[in-house]
Amino acid sequence: MGPIIYVLLGLIGGLGGGLVIGRIIKAKKEALESEEAKREAEIILGNAQREAAKIRQDGEIAAREEKMKVLASVEKETEQLQKELSLKEKKFRSQEDLLNKKKDMLAGKEIDISKREAGIERTERTLLERKRSLDKKILEVQQTIERKAALSRDEAKKELIESITDEAKRKAALSVREIEEEAKEEAETRAKRVIGIAIQRYAGEHIQERAVSVIHLPNDELKGRIIGREGRNIRALEAATGIDLIVDDTPETVVISGFDPVRREVARLSLERLIQDGRIHPSRIEEIVSKARNDVNKAVKDAGEQAILELGLARVHPEIVKMLGRLKFRYSYAQNVLRHSVECGFIAGMMAAELGLNQRKARRAGLLHDIGKAMTHEIEGSHAVIGAQFAKKHKEEPLIVNAIASHHEDEAAGSVIAHLVAAADALSGARPGARREMLESYVKRLESLENICKSFEGVNESYAIQAGREVRVLVQNETISDNDAVMLSKDIAARIESELTYPGQIQVTVIRETRAVATAK
Repeated sequence: MGPIIYVLLGLIGGLGGGLVIGRIIKAKKEALESEEAKREAEIILGNAQREAAKIRQDGEIAAREEKMKVLASVEKETEQLQKELSLKEKKFRSQEDLLNKKKDMLAGKEIDISKREAGIERTERTLLERKRSLDKKILEVQQTIERKAALSRDEAKKELIESITDEAKRKAALSVREIEEEAKEEAETRAKRVIGIAIQRYAGEHIQERAVSVIHLPNDELKGRIIGREGRNIRALEAATGIDLIVDDTPETVVISGFDPVRREVARLSLERLIQDGRIHPSRIEEIVSKARNDVNKAVKDAGEQAILELGLARVHPEIVKMLGRLKFRYSYAQNVLRHSVECGFIAGMMAAELGLNQRKARRAGLLHDIGKAMTHEIEGSHAVIGAQFAKKHKEEPLIVNAIASHHEDEAAGSVIAHLVAAADALSGARPGARREMLESYVKRLESLENICKSFEGVNESYAIQAGREVRVLVQNETISDNDAVMLSKDIAARIESELTYPGQIQVTVIRETRAVATAK
């Protein structure tokens, strides 16, 4: 029993320990399972979080892509709307321009209508006045008939003829007066044109040629001889005469340029004689220039003495004679100053004779009034003042000196002869054919011609060419048609005829061009 009990006890004890051990094992197993579940849960949670992050990232990317698509679509729609808006704005502007043009046309038509209405009103008033006048005349005729009913047939016939004759004379007088006024206006217009043509035909040289002299050579080989080796001949000639010698590409021509007319004449004579002689070198040049200067001085003196002789003057200082002769080579607006002075002397003398004044003094003052022009390139100041000082220096009497100084109002006139000299100077310079048209008035006439052309609608530019004998007008191709160009040329020509005074004729050329442009790539 004892061993069995011990065995049973041992078995019971073993069972109890096994239960404990089993519980411990179970507890450990459950603990292990819990940790594994936690790890799995953490793994699952991590995966879920990563999946959620990926989904969120994918969503953000998709949202950004969608946002970009939407923005692109909006930008495209905005650009399209802007294009449509721009087109509508251009169309609106063109319509606005068209409306403005129509408005201007309507305004012009309203002005024309108002002018026509005013004309109609004037016509109505005129007709009403005529009707009243006719009614009055009818009444007078009726009264006359009633009054003369008792007259005989011959008496009535005679009185009727007299009344008709008086009325005819009155109407004829009115017609003659109108015809005379029209003839005067037309004659004045034609006279201006004839005078302008005469002035243009009379002036044989341009003003530019008064400061230069042109020498024509037999051949171009002489140009090299005139210039000389290394230019020594031309330098010697310029140094001896004090002028500029221009040898350019113009065939068989040499130009002598200088403001002193006497020096220019010396150079001209010298060069012509050198060409004839054929020997052109510095020593020969000096010899020829010296002889030419003596000849010119003699010609100057002879010209002064001839002018004094023409006017019948006496006892003139030799220096005045010499200075007067220098005016032979001086020109003012293409008029020779010496001939102008002689002419002034004659005119002043004739006016003095009509007024009972001293003719010789008037002629002397008229001849010497422009003597200062022979020195204006040497001395500063007005030629009237310079001439008066020169005359006073050489013992001319105060009356002559005052007449010289006052003919351009640089000094107050102190005598009637001074006024006569000023009048003679104006008459000699202003007579038809005396002087060429001044450069300033010529330029102003061309500017007026171009401005008249530019005042017409549709004209881009206008250019006066051929010294104002032709004007070329460039018009807008889209505004002026071919038929409009023809009418425009006639309108411009009519406007020029009515507003400008000019010699000869002016041709109006309207140019309308069409341009086609292409680009080769």
